[in-house]
Amino acid sequence: MFSSILKPRRALRTPPPPEMRAVEVNGRSVPLTIRRNAQATRLTLRIEPGGRALKMTVPTGLPERDIRDFLDRHHAWLMTKLARFSSRSALADGHHLFIRGVAHRIEETGMLRGLTEAVTVDGEAVLRVSGQSEHVPRRISDYLKKEARRDLQERVAFHAPRIGRKVRSMTLRDTRSRWGSCSADGALSFSWRIVMAPPFVLDYLVAHEVAHLREMNHGPDFWSLCRELCPRVEEAKRWLKRNGTMLHALDFD
Repeated sequence: MFSSILKPRRALRTPPPPEMRAVEVNGRSVPLTIRRNAQATRLTLRIEPGGRALKMTVPTGLPERDIRDFLDRHHAWLMTKLARFSSRSALADGHHLFIRGVAHRIEETGMLRGLTEAVTVDGEAVLRVSGQSEHVPRRISDYLKKEARRDLQERVAFHAPRIGRKVRSMTLRDTRSRWGSCSADGALSFSWRIVMAPPFVLDYLVAHEVAHLREMNHGPDFWSLCRELCPRVEEAKRWLKRNGTMLHALDFD
């Protein structure tokens, strides 16, 4: 466990709920739960049994930059500690995967046949996957693609009419260089991995590409239209900058 002593800060009356995010360590995405505690005077970082998750306690009111700096300073420590645990695929039984911004524990059912489905068990988000273990990553990616298509189509159908434009087609890809694109003839393309991000981030991505149906540039008029469609533009951009690499790091092959 690592900790760092800080000066106490003024407490909020109502503590915020735990924040779920992830950090990339040794090529795998490790779930991180951040809890803000009015009584805490230092940051503490703990590794859960088996190295499957991290828990961080943060003094109430601590700026986000201090949290990021703390994680950056102790990245080498995390790499050393987590390397001692199993090096199995992060897409295996007991590990966690983010779906719409929520960490889901992967549960291999052991059944050869059956649907891949997200359920809640005793308050915990679980992704149940059937089939042989070696096929689990592919089954998970198939499930994510299906969910991504549904979410993306819903937001495209919502945003495009708002600017009086029609979409010629929508395709899903696994691109690493960009999250989405829009062609001059109205064809949209998205990375299906965006479904692992919180819904407001996916909504921003759709709003961004739909805005290109009118403004094929990144000038002031484009960003004005983008913010009109999605007020959380800046927040979503920050999320992708901070977590985008994590989503790309998962190997489904």
